[in-house]
Amino acid sequence: MNKFIVTISGELRFGNVSLHKDLLPYYDDDCYGVGMWAISKGGMSIDLYGSSYDFGKADFSMVRSINWDGVGGNPLPLVYYPNYPDPDNAVQITPVL
Repeated sequence: MNKFIVTISGELRFGNVSLHKDLLPYYDDDCYGVGMWAISKGGMSIDLYGSSYDFGKADFSMVRSINWDGVGGNPLPLVYYPNYPDPDNAVQITPVL
């Protein structure tokens, strides 16, 4: 499944994994939240949504770097959907890099 995680060091990581913890660096067991991702229709952005029982909702204010490898290496605008796929309340994510 397409999942993302915000690591303790502030890296936003994307991947296609079974468990969010598979995206954590081997020495970490905590993070600033997680969720799912999908390429938007038309491929113009990456849609971020959801959370997990174990790690909670992502805190995007903690993002300091983005590892684009898990989404093909191509940076795209990030859009967070609190009620995915409902576009109401969608928020453009602009990390402090």
